[in-house]
Amino acid sequence: MIPQYASALFISDLHLTPSMPLTAQRFFDFCEKDAPKVEAVFILGDLFEYWVGDDAALHSPFQQEVKRALATLSTKVKTYYLHGNRDFLLGAHFLSKTGMTLMHDPTKVSIAGNEYVLCHGDSLCTADIGYQVFRSWVRKSWIQSLFLKMPLHWRRAIANRLRSNSGMQYRRDKQTAPQGAQDKTDVTLAACSEILKNQSGNLLIHGHTHRPAHHQESLLDQEWQRWVLSDWDLDHPESLQPRASALLINQNGVRYTDLIKAG
Repeated sequence: MIPQYASALFISDLHLTPSMPLTAQRFFDFCEKDAPKVEAVFILGDLFEYWVGDDAALHSPFQQEVKRALATLSTKVKTYYLHGNRDFLLGAHFLSKTGMTLMHDPTKVSIAGNEYVLCHGDSLCTADIGYQVFRSWVRKSWIQSLFLKMPLHWRRAIANRLRSNSGMQYRRDKQTAPQGAQDKTDVTLAACSEILKNQSGNLLIHGHTHRPAHHQESLLDQEWQRWVLSDWDLDHPESLQPRASALLINQNGVRYTDLIKAG
């Protein structure tokens, strides 16, 4: 039996970190003011900038503050979590303390009478072959077990190095082939088609790409709709437009909610 609700909010890619206090504060406000207006909240990954183990959260006042906000939210509405590519190590201990329910990627839910397939979105970026190989390795349980046994400062150093390398690679690709870099980090029609066939659905919601939009798509005789969630960033107006939105689904349909104006 898939989860069924009359209304829901979907968010992803907040990349919460102490160095982005305005974004974090908007999330705390979201938990207190916006989220309780619906029956369920779905967080589709990358809530945190990175996650190197639940034990690390015990030493982080910031992550403890986020935990308290989520725990309070979970007493008001049903709250679901789906792993992203930055926080796939978020584990059972932290989830139990927040009251969130972990969902598999992909999964299907029913909102206001329609069924939607949910995923983080990184598995759909199949044109980036290097990333898919990396993803297949780091999702192996024995690799994760070895990593989590490392000293905490080693894990943090590895996470910071991976983030740095990823950013440099993207910037290099963008300089040498701007459109190619964009295509490489976006989802492919073939991947969307496959996931929807496997889930017997035609409505898809995901994050990861930071390109919020509603798409009407098709491949051969298959047609579907796809909604991409926004990332959040209220701390870097010098380089990017402030961004923070959620996808609202209720009896009135599907629409994006601008959380900057709402805040």
